[in-house]
Amino acid sequence: MDLDIKTAVLNACRLLLRPIASIVMRCGITWQEFSQVSKSVFVQTATDEFGLRGRPTNISRVSILTGISRKEVKRQRDLISETHMPLPTKTTDATRLLSGWHQDSKYLCRSGTPLPLPERGPVPSFQSLFSRYGGDTPQQTLLKELTNAGSVETNTDGLLLAKTRYHLPTPMNEAFVNFLGTNLYDHALTLSNNLAAGADVSPRFEGFAIDDRIDPKAAPEFKRFIDIRAQQFLEEVDDWLDENRADESVQKTVPARLGVGIYAIEGQLPTGHLL
Repeated sequence: MDLDIKTAVLNACRLLLRPIASIVMRCGITWQEFSQVSKSVFVQTATDEFGLRGRPTNISRVSILTGISRKEVKRQRDLISETHMPLPTKTTDATRLLSGWHQDSKYLCRSGTPLPLPERGPVPSFQSLFSRYGGDTPQQTLLKELTNAGSVETNTDGLLLAKTRYHLPTPMNEAFVNFLGTNLYDHALTLSNNLAAGADVSPRFEGFAIDDRIDPKAAPEFKRFIDIRAQQFLEEVDDWLDENRADESVQKTVPARLGVGIYAIEGQLPTGHLL
């Protein structure tokens, strides 16, 4: 690949990953966990999309395309073929500590629930729990993070309570996260399609209207304008889709998935982007 093109793609990825990094960190996911997902996706994409004459890509070619060893490619393929891929074992210091609080018998009541803990003192205390499971994050920093996220609370007796088993810096709605993943996939797939558009690939509609010289006072009016006009357009599209829905009792071919997405743009690009 031309070095200028490769640099441009890497710069675009750096910008693209900013909101994704924000989302995964809000969910308590570390970069090690994300890197494992990335490796799996590289292997699966190379396998599915870069085969010759319509066949899946062989292990050697996947290794060349991804830069991942043949042994690791095979391991990833075996994991992908499982119904449920195992979760990465690497976790955050916060989640490791909470997990220990929920599993270590020294920190459990007879009923098996986490004991309320004094902040300092011998076992069982938060100080001793931190010594065992806290990792390299300073104790007060970790406790503050857990408290701010609602993972740990202090009761009326001044004891610390474990409120969650896994640390989520920002509460997330599972349905919304799934919806977000689908939307990002559809948008990115259109952009990828148009980059490859040519004799054998038809471009898909893609457009935007943006200006970085708008009076901030006009932002609420812009939001109202978009909420009304965009919703009207989406309802028109939905009516068209409804009218053209395939009759599955008659049509033997697999129905097509068609649609359009609209999103509002607000805010400056991150400082230091290279585009």
